[in-house]
Amino acid sequence: MSVRQSLLAILDQAPCYGYQLRTEFERRTGGTWALNVGQIYNTLERLERDGLVTRVAADEQGHVYWRIADAGRAQVRAWLSTAVDRGQTARDELAMKLALAATLPGVDVAAVIQTQRSATRERLRELQLAQQADPDPDTPEAIAWSLVVDSMIFAAEAEMRWLDHSEQRLAMHPDHALALDLSTERPRRGRPARTAVA
Repeated sequence: MSVRQSLLAILDQAPCYGYQLRTEFERRTGGTWALNVGQIYNTLERLERDGLVTRVAADEQGHVYWRIADAGRAQVRAWLSTAVDRGQTARDELAMKLALAATLPGVDVAAVIQTQRSATRERLRELQLAQQADPDPDTPEAIAWSLVVDSMIFAAEAEMRWLDHSEQRLAMHPDHALALDLSTERPRRGRPARTAVA
């Protein structure tokens, strides 16, 4: 998720100060993504450097407000009208971990999968309980929060299906049939050997 674009989208509503942006972000995402104020101010300074926001004079309490610039508004419109490219997101740590575990000699891949399955099942249970606990599900904040929680539930369900699929696929191979020894081919690049000083 782009914190940069999210802050711009909130500023497109009205000028805000840092803590206010944090509160608005949490209100609109159900607090599922924790932002610290330092991250917000660092992002605001980069947005200012890039000509997307400007600082406004401080109010009587000393809050420095930030106002979106026309270029920032254009970025918000472009962001909201463009699909999220899932291929460009961060690497999936779980997929990398399982791929490595499957190819490392002596690793019990079934145990790795079972550990993750238990954690994912517990996370799914917590999310479903949280989803059912909202006493007033029709407020704008509750609807926004439920969209985020629904996405997290669907992702956890998909992860459970992927773990089942991975377990079935790996079961077709005898134990350690996928184990890879270190390659004997040496990379061409790397840190040069240290030479002794005479």
